[in-house]
Amino acid sequence: MRRRPVPGPFALTLRRGNADHLHCLTPEAEVRGLSRGMALADARAICPELATRPADLAREAAALASLRRWAGRYAPMVASDGPDGLIADITGVAHLFGGEEELRADLHARLDRAGLTAASAIADSRGAAHALARHGGGILAEGALSEGVGRLPVSALRIDHATAEALARVGLTRIADLTALPRAPLARRFGPGLVLRLDQILGHQPEPVAAAPDPPHFGVRMTLPEPIGLQADVMAGLGRLLERLCRTLALHQRGARRLRLELRRVDRGVAHVEIGLARPLRDPDRIAALFVKGVQEIDAGFGIDALRLSAPVTEPLAPEQIGGGGAAVRGEDALADLVSRLGNRIGFDRVLRLLPADSRIPERSFLIAPAAYSAPAPEPPRRGPARPITLFPPEPVSAVSGHPPARFRWRRMEFATLRAIGPERIAPEWWLDDPAWRTGLRDYWRIETKQGPRLWLFHTPLAPGWQVQGEFA
Repeated sequence: MRRRPVPGPFALTLRRGNADHLHCLTPEAEVRGLSRGMALADARAICPELATRPADLAREAAALASLRRWAGRYAPMVASDGPDGLIADITGVAHLFGGEEELRADLHARLDRAGLTAASAIADSRGAAHALARHGGGILAEGALSEGVGRLPVSALRIDHATAEALARVGLTRIADLTALPRAPLARRFGPGLVLRLDQILGHQPEPVAAAPDPPHFGVRMTLPEPIGLQADVMAGLGRLLERLCRTLALHQRGARRLRLELRRVDRGVAHVEIGLARPLRDPDRIAALFVKGVQEIDAGFGIDALRLSAPVTEPLAPEQIGGGGAAVRGEDALADLVSRLGNRIGFDRVLRLLPADSRIPERSFLIAPAAYSAPAPEPPRRGPARPITLFPPEPVSAVSGHPPARFRWRRMEFATLRAIGPERIAPEWWLDDPAWRTGLRDYWRIETKQGPRLWLFHTPLAPGWQVQGEFA
């Protein structure tokens, strides 16, 4: 978790005209005199009343994505410009708002009403718009790139900090100091990246604006010419929708984890059937079998005239080999289908599996996890004597004779020892405070009785007494 003295900026870049003019937008610092790269301690020394809060990168990215969609009112092509900026092509758009000044004024007015403080700039290149928006803003006249950006510092070229410091050491502090220099010596001394950024800001190297692709939508629908009401008809329509949806999932190498079927009745009522899956899946036949119970419970009313199937939750699923998988693959699929069926009936959080844990303490030697949200783990190699298949909280025994006990009483029954194997000494985990193990180490014995049960007894030397904690198969 990191802290910053001022909030991260939003940036919006718009392009105008045939000369590739661009328009940038960034917010102004809320506290004058503080730079974004300043350490928090230095910022507090300058401004003791400075309020800070941890950066939430996920919410910032979501806010930037929302701002990108909103900026579509000003340009058909809007894309991200780094983690804190946007760029949009406004070629042929400015006249719709009455000119560039009016477009910029409308942009600021709407952002002000939304509570966003912004600075904006318009220039002939994407690099110039990016730099000017972060160094005062404004509008550059067409053909005035060199004069407009020449006053800006070399850091506005979007170069790394080390290159900017190297330029400053030789007296090249502004972009105007670089424009008249030959390119070859600059590339040899400071690298080709500097020359590329310089050509981009001057408009010699094009930087096209490409909008980010929309995320895939996993949803299909079907409108029926005549209403249907039979379960067989609904399942037939569902089968067609599943084939189309699974083809889309396969195209994007995704698998559905949750599916939602919406059935629209002729009276405009809507019925829903929603299922979950134990693991990502895009097999139409296996998915359709899970919808049968929910479709049976649907009230079709006077008929159903439209179906819509969507997969709101998906996960990556690589292509799989079809056929020749053997019994192991089919068994794994059958187990996943069983977990899916049980999970849809009683809840996926109630279908559990045991996973091994790295602990010698019997109670901590396993973990209980939902089967749908965990992967099976192989059994760890055995270390020491075998453990019982059934564990329960320790239960005291009475009428004990001998060590190990030759006779004892447990659960109102008398037992005689036929064979005793042990002891297995287990010490408590001192770094964990477990009240059940505060009595110290335990000596465990495997007791085979004449009456049949094979029990797991332990003796506590520091608190003499015998107890039963498990039973072998």
